[in-house]
Amino acid sequence: MNIIQTPNAPQAIGPYSQAVVHNGLIFTSGQIALDSQNTMNNGDIRAQSTQVLENLKAILESSGSSLQKVLKTTIFLTDISNFDVFNEVYASFFGTHKPARSTIAVKALPKNALVEIECIAML
Repeated sequence: MNIIQTPNAPQAIGPYSQAVVHNGLIFTSGQIALDSQNTMNNGDIRAQSTQVLENLKAILESSGSSLQKVLKTTIFLTDISNFDVFNEVYASFFGTHKPARSTIAVKALPKNALVEIECIAML
């Protein structure tokens, strides 16, 4: 098992790693709209989704992977009415690559984030 830690994404705000690599797979922790300095992006769903996906991209690339190697994402939204706007941002990052995905509406997320995403990717 290899722990991933990059300065290009927010540092963990609890007792966990940004990601773990095991048997050729990368398991990321959930990412919210913190920047690499751990400052929260308090923008709308479009701004927060963009920051979260940039975080995932940085973590994956630091481990030798990419968004194009993502197998599965899990998305947590605090307001399911943001689903369509979120999908626009998500599609702009993944293009024609369409990993398996679950989207779950939740009551709240850390730091009052609007969206959180975790993923599993190949090396």
